[in-house]
Amino acid sequence: MLERIREGSQGPLAMTIVGLIIISFAVTGVGSYLGSSSTQAAATVNGEEITLTEVEAAYQNQRARMEAQFGESVAAAFANEAYLETFREQVLQQLISEKLVEQEANEIGLRVSTEQIKQTIFEIDAFKLAGQFDNDTFKAVIARQNFTPASFRDYLRKQMTTEQLSNVINGSSFSIDDEVTSVLRLQNQTRTARTLEVNADDFTSDVSVSDDEVAQYYQSNLSDFDTQEQVKLSYVTLSVSDLMANEAVTEEEAKAYYNEYIAAYQTTEERRISHILIEFGEDDSASKATAEEVLKLVKAPGADFAKIASERSSDTISAEIGGDLDFIVKGDWSESFEDAAFALKAVGDTSDLVQTEFGYHIIKLTDLKPSVTTPFEEVKDELTQTLLKDKAMESFFGFQEQVASAAFEQPDSLERVSEITNRPIIDTAFFEKTNYPASVNYPQVENVAFSAELIENGLNSDVLQISDEKIMVVRVADHKPQRTLALEEVKASIVNQLTAEKTQEAAVAWAEGLKSKIFAGESIDEALTAKSIEFTPVEGLARFGGALPVEMSSAIFKLSPVAQQNVSVVKLSSGNVGLVILDSVQAASEVNADDLLAVKQGLASNESRTSYENFVDALRSDADIEIIKR
Repeated sequence: MLERIREGSQGPLAMTIVGLIIISFAVTGVGSYLGSSSTQAAATVNGEEITLTEVEAAYQNQRARMEAQFGESVAAAFANEAYLETFREQVLQQLISEKLVEQEANEIGLRVSTEQIKQTIFEIDAFKLAGQFDNDTFKAVIARQNFTPASFRDYLRKQMTTEQLSNVINGSSFSIDDEVTSVLRLQNQTRTARTLEVNADDFTSDVSVSDDEVAQYYQSNLSDFDTQEQVKLSYVTLSVSDLMANEAVTEEEAKAYYNEYIAAYQTTEERRISHILIEFGEDDSASKATAEEVLKLVKAPGADFAKIASERSSDTISAEIGGDLDFIVKGDWSESFEDAAFALKAVGDTSDLVQTEFGYHIIKLTDLKPSVTTPFEEVKDELTQTLLKDKAMESFFGFQEQVASAAFEQPDSLERVSEITNRPIIDTAFFEKTNYPASVNYPQVENVAFSAELIENGLNSDVLQISDEKIMVVRVADHKPQRTLALEEVKASIVNQLTAEKTQEAAVAWAEGLKSKIFAGESIDEALTAKSIEFTPVEGLARFGGALPVEMSSAIFKLSPVAQQNVSVVKLSSGNVGLVILDSVQAASEVNADDLLAVKQGLASNESRTSYENFVDALRSDADIEIIKR
């Protein structure tokens, strides 16, 4: 077993997985290699500590990855304290699982050689420059993650060691072709059946609900009648867009802005150039003499610059295409090279010798895209909107301080805030914590709407920064505490509930009677006619999808076409009752090779995940784990 584990760590798949883990810096104990460490423990696992520093580092890494992937939506979620607490707990539990796997790997003697670590580092693309490992790049990349070369090697050793163990567990899961084929044939099987839907409302006259039953149901399900705490908010919002309507921009202001930032409305001049390079040699004078000789060839009447470049230029890459360097803009090249290139007046002009740190250049202008300025009239409306927004932003920042003062100085009303901003006070309907109205559905509001400060003390909130361009002040206009509804308040709904249950049970009993008659070989036509219902034939029913209620479809695929095993009565979510009869089963046609591969991979993946989770659960059950609360 141990030998298999060691061998499993050498394969290319294992190395790829490890490489991906390293580069993503997932939640894998990065904090234990940071420059500073905390002696405070967040948890102990079999006597080994997981420090607060480790948890914080893992939290920051995982949060950064999620924000990069999901953007503002997840960033807003992190503003919610409840979500944040749950997320941190999940990070800690992940670190505990990793610690258990690490301990197990060490316990069974897994090891990774220094040569393996070195080779893995060399193969990581993030550390390469022009396809080759570059030590300076390596140091720069790991430094951004607060690693030193030594601590990174230690980190990588731990990751590769535990990866050996997880690879063997995951690699032990497989599915044989016969098993996968059987699964596919079952999935693709179709069935022919008859279905009957019995309307429960037809049995309403047969049932009644007594007061005692209502009272008993109420007492047995008291928690179902607990109302959630509710608030009704009043709020005032102010946004930059609100203030833009109060601002004005003259044409003179727009023109002044246009002239000041004219570069923003100009395209960059581009020049296509070719060059010939004569590199410095051991004898600078000889190099210059060679360059002057080439210059004479270039200046000669009828000279073919591209041909001369291909024969004489030291820049072998551009020489292959006649010295062409494509289009350039200022800032791409050294100062002396650019000065000469942009001094050429017309397409076809050639420079004298230009000296750079690489040698002597001869530059030819082969094409020109001059700078183009967009006329003021074409950007006038855009400029006006920009200036309007700039002015509104200035007013917006000024209002924030005034609004904050007004909300604090008159804490029991939003009237003063409304007067200052010239914005209305708006009231929401009552809502619960789990169902915020769209107008106040912001994390910043969620953090204060049900707070004691607003509910018990009746105060205005602080100014809530909803975004860079929107603020809000809220207060609780009314509050409904959590309570248990009285019996009289819910009696009607209980009666309806019990009536629905009883009518469905009566329908079930009637359908079961039909089932018994079918098994006994008796006719059920008279009973069906009395209820004005009949069977509906269903042919080629697939296991997934279809127009039948899911309860009926599921029941049909649980039945056998054998007599006495081919009829079922099912309760439907609609409240009605279904009776289904399975007539025949149609075997699937040949299994598609692509489907076979997909199912095989899916089964193996599910088994791998389950095996690994079971392995970690087993480690947890035998471990001494203490989470230190603070």
